[in-house]
Amino acid sequence: MGTRLADPDVEARLARLDEVLEGLEPLPGAATEAVRLLTEIYGEALARVLDQADEQLAERLADDELLGHLLVLHDIHPEPPERRAARAVERLRPAVRERGGDVEWAGVEGEIGRVRLKTGGGCGSGCGGGGSEVTDAVREAVLAVAPELAAVEPLPSTPAPAFVPLTTLTRRGAR
Repeated sequence: MGTRLADPDVEARLARLDEVLEGLEPLPGAATEAVRLLTEIYGEALARVLDQADEQLAERLADDELLGHLLVLHDIHPEPPERRAARAVERLRPAVRERGGDVEWAGVEGEIGRVRLKTGGGCGSGCGGGGSEVTDAVREAVLAVAPELAAVEPLPSTPAPAFVPLTTLTRRGAR
């Protein structure tokens, strides 16, 4: 077996591949067809690997970030999109909590993924530059692992009830 690429090296190659593929888009003919056919063949090969794998191996393959993306690309990922999306939100949760907020997966309605964003502490209307930054990060992470979803939207947040000291309520009658 050859030397394995580190994740940053894989990400760099994927970024370069995106650039090259964008350059091929306007070109008609053999180059784009070759890429399409090669992609279909590799997808079929991955599907055959999954067909031979037991449940534990299939889970380990799906848990690998690169393989997981390839399984999604070829529509053969063994986990349903909702479970993949929930795991993506859980992976983001510590970073959101560091900024004084929280995020949790709320499920799917039709083709729309729903998340519950909570603000707190010094987080104001969101975290780190506004709620849109966190919402965008969550949306990007979820759609990367579950592109079958049409969108990811936050549920309307319900404000926490205001704290009213009991003594304030009982003193009114005494005045």
